[in-house]
Amino acid sequence: MTRPSALIIGAGVGGLFTGAILAKEGFCVTVVEKNATIGGGLQSFSRFGLTFDTGMHVVGGLGPEGNVRRICRYLGIEDRLQLMDVDDDCTDELYFAQDKATYRVAKGRTGFVESLSAYFPHQREALKNYVNAVFEMSDSVDLFNLRPGNGQISLFASDDSFLTAADDFIASYVSDNRLRSILAYMNPLYGGRAGQTPAYIHAIISSLYIKGATRFAGGSQHVANLLEEAIVQAGGSVVAGDGVREIVTNGQRHVECIRTESGREYRADTYISAIHPCSMLRLLSDEDVLPKAYRSRLDEIPNSHSAFTLNIKLREGAFHYINHSVYYMTRYDDVWNFSRTDRPWPLGFLFMTPPEKEQGYYSRKAVITAPMPWQMVLPWQHTTIPGNRGADYEKWKEERAGELLGMACQMLPGMGSAVEQVNTASPLTIRDYYGVKEGSICGFSKDCRNIALSQLPVRTKIDNLLLTGQNNSLHGFCGVPLTAITTSEALLGSNFVLNKLNNNI
Repeated sequence: MTRPSALIIGAGVGGLFTGAILAKEGFCVTVVEKNATIGGGLQSFSRFGLTFDTGMHVVGGLGPEGNVRRICRYLGIEDRLQLMDVDDDCTDELYFAQDKATYRVAKGRTGFVESLSAYFPHQREALKNYVNAVFEMSDSVDLFNLRPGNGQISLFASDDSFLTAADDFIASYVSDNRLRSILAYMNPLYGGRAGQTPAYIHAIISSLYIKGATRFAGGSQHVANLLEEAIVQAGGSVVAGDGVREIVTNGQRHVECIRTESGREYRADTYISAIHPCSMLRLLSDEDVLPKAYRSRLDEIPNSHSAFTLNIKLREGAFHYINHSVYYMTRYDDVWNFSRTDRPWPLGFLFMTPPEKEQGYYSRKAVITAPMPWQMVLPWQHTTIPGNRGADYEKWKEERAGELLGMACQMLPGMGSAVEQVNTASPLTIRDYYGVKEGSICGFSKDCRNIALSQLPVRTKIDNLLLTGQNNSLHGFCGVPLTAITTSEALLGSNFVLNKLNNNI
């Protein structure tokens, strides 16, 4: 019997997890990637003789029975993951420049409540009720908990609070304005916006990190390599450094083949786009093969914010390793404003010292990631070659790096003298390396006022073209593998993978 075949465009998190699942279940899988190195947000790169990650600095879902951990177990790669859990007594540290206050947040439901109650004793019961509501909401989502269901994260929920605005959800439990902002400190991780971000997004992300966060020791690239190995061992292949130039339909709602930049042609029964849907539209040989209303809808969905990143080489023995994330916030009220263009930049950032495989007391590297609206790089939006965007762009990056380092030194005394070299990346870098519209780091924005707009089905109007990745559902290392299951089950059958996960097959 001939094996069904699938061609996947993009070897990022979505493409690799989808490819690994389908390969395990008997498909002949080919993954085609434009970059020389696979992985997308899992990709690592070398600067100053050190290894830095492009995106997956801290992740949830990899605890002993975490949802992504269970998916990795099913794929046969769990025992080779190189992981390091953050500290139990402080999973995250928050610094607010407005009053120079620092808050340390502990792991677990009890730890979370008790650690924040130490700063807000009058809100202890409110915090308990809030945490209970967060877990009740996240526990009700079948796919997030890998339970057989309808495959949707949340399009229609029985509980009205599911689609309320996240800031209203928090305010319904907590009366203290400062504490409300503190509870929204993870907004940079999912593009949280007041009056728009649905409560279920806040609840799912918050519950993940309350349970405990994990880091990849020595870099996240090894996860991409493990997924590639799973595909290859099942008879598939991953082709890097040869991006798709054209998806050929010949005017029919059916893909005939894809052609790459090198001129190679690939044919399959099913084609799966793991890149940004708007980038996928530009590859179609005949754009009109998709209804204008569908194309317009994709173009009109707002994207979440992008980011400006500093990859820092530290002087040997000059700065201690910090085994948790540190968040810098300017003002309490601006926790909800990272995507806005009418506020001064930067409003805050995430600081980390990524771990090595055998991490000692001192760190040789640090990463600062600051949310940045796409509009800040519009003067250079038509440039496409990194390193050749002009002297004004390089000066602009240097100035932005100086601002971030100045804030980091305010929060972490001694940081300035520890910096040896700095590499920068802007929203343009993210756009050009990932092929992501406007350099978005969290995919399409979710808006509780029109949730259907951003609920993009994995099936398209082309009968053998599917979608996968962060723009279909949740983003990040936890969310994208869940969409990979949904995409795979569009071919394997409803709940096919989920039933195997629950039966440990």
